[in-house]
Amino acid sequence: MKPTTVISFLGSTLDASKFGPSRWMKWRPSVGLCMHEDLRVDRFLMIHGSAHSRLAEYVSEDIASVSPETMVERHAIDFADAWDFEEVYGKLLDFARSQPLDPDVEDYLIHITTGTHVAQICLFLLTEAHYLPGRLLQTQPKRGAPDAAGTWSVIDLDLSRYDSIATRFASESAESTSFLKSGIETRNAAFNTMIDEIEQVASRTRAPILLMGPTGAGKSQLARRIFELKKLKRQVSGQFVEVNCATLRGDSAMSALFGHKKGAFTGAAADRPGLLRTADGGMLFLDEIGELGLDEQAMILRAIEDKRFLPVGADREAESDFQLIAGTNRDLAKCVADGTFREDLYARLNLWTFALPGLAQRREDIAPNLDYELDRHAEREGERVTFNKEARDRYLAFATSGEAHWPGNFRDLASSVTRMATFSPKGRIDSEVVATEIARLKRLWSGTDQHSDELGTLLAGDALETLDPFDRVQLAFVVETCRASRSLSDAGRKLFAASRAKRASTNDADRLRKYLARFGIDWRDLA
Repeated sequence: MKPTTVISFLGSTLDASKFGPSRWMKWRPSVGLCMHEDLRVDRFLMIHGSAHSRLAEYVSEDIASVSPETMVERHAIDFADAWDFEEVYGKLLDFARSQPLDPDVEDYLIHITTGTHVAQICLFLLTEAHYLPGRLLQTQPKRGAPDAAGTWSVIDLDLSRYDSIATRFASESAESTSFLKSGIETRNAAFNTMIDEIEQVASRTRAPILLMGPTGAGKSQLARRIFELKKLKRQVSGQFVEVNCATLRGDSAMSALFGHKKGAFTGAAADRPGLLRTADGGMLFLDEIGELGLDEQAMILRAIEDKRFLPVGADREAESDFQLIAGTNRDLAKCVADGTFREDLYARLNLWTFALPGLAQRREDIAPNLDYELDRHAEREGERVTFNKEARDRYLAFATSGEAHWPGNFRDLASSVTRMATFSPKGRIDSEVVATEIARLKRLWSGTDQHSDELGTLLAGDALETLDPFDRVQLAFVVETCRASRSLSDAGRKLFAASRAKRASTNDADRLRKYLARFGIDWRDLA
């Protein structure tokens, strides 16, 4: 067996006693822990103040008399204020580093019964951080008849050794994971593993989190659930602030994110705190962060690292301490290579990156999500709608088949459930409603397949998925016409050939420019 070393404070009150036989009738922690037949103490590192040197010597002699094999080493450490946490921790850390402690050679017990409460806390923290590589030792007087030895017990900080605690932690972790999944009993193994990892990261760090995945995969909902989980655990005190970066353009982006001072620019009639200030103490979710300009990216990086940024038109920096979650459906690594995304910001975000799969990659999760969407509909409308068995089987057979593309992912599923519930006024979705919905989905997706590739490179963020099929087809025709025309005016004459003849004055170029601007498209983008 390895020798045992005890590290302990001298108890200036508990270890003190008058000299004489009566002292052996009193429990003294430092002496008592060396009196147990089932606890051999080979070395005793006694920490004490210079003012208690006589007591330390006196107690050392009594230890030698009851346990001759115990070698006592006295270490004088003086504190200007024994209740100053910073000072006590610092000096005990210096002490721990100065000792040749080798757990392969000795077993260490850190006695936390004596000393001030601050000293006991510091010993605990140093042990937990492995600066003191041992286990905690606790002693107490024996109840009933007087006994100088008292009792002792060891506390092992490895919680996995305690079955009931480990079981409780596992249960609470499972509850947190379920919370992140909105209580949906998902079956996709890869997705469940990812959510387990997110739960651990969300609970243990405030570092930025990057959620990647296609539009409609649930990035926004997951970000909010992460915030709500941290709120339940009292890890954030502020609010959840969400912004779709695809909606921020030009000078308004700087003002919206970082705020501005009154008079900073035309129309700035009052100070504006900005979204970063609003998120102070809470969480900021920047969805479609890849749509931000390089200047905004640089300021976001500074705000993440230094918690400081400069509002528009301000002379002084503002402060905000928030946790960032970023979402994107772009390949940010490719954006870095293309020069549209800052490499340093990507490196900062890429510490915790999670790629959310689309619904088509999680077909086994369609059934539980179908029930979830029905529950959401009931909450919104105050009316419970269900499937009959035949209708449910038919819908799931289609939804999980290769015919179902789910380009809008969970948004498509939510819209589908809403339509079927709306067309079932008696609260029961039947096979006829399902057949109609399946036909509608096929029509919608055929339009998406035809024009998505052409428009996807022009529209920012998730703008394409928010377009109705009618607008998508019309916009695709306009884009095709523009690309086949010599100029904006030429394209306008072709597109407004009938209506322009009925107008007193025509400005086809301006009319077409305004139409394209509705979708964030510039004529130069079509060259």
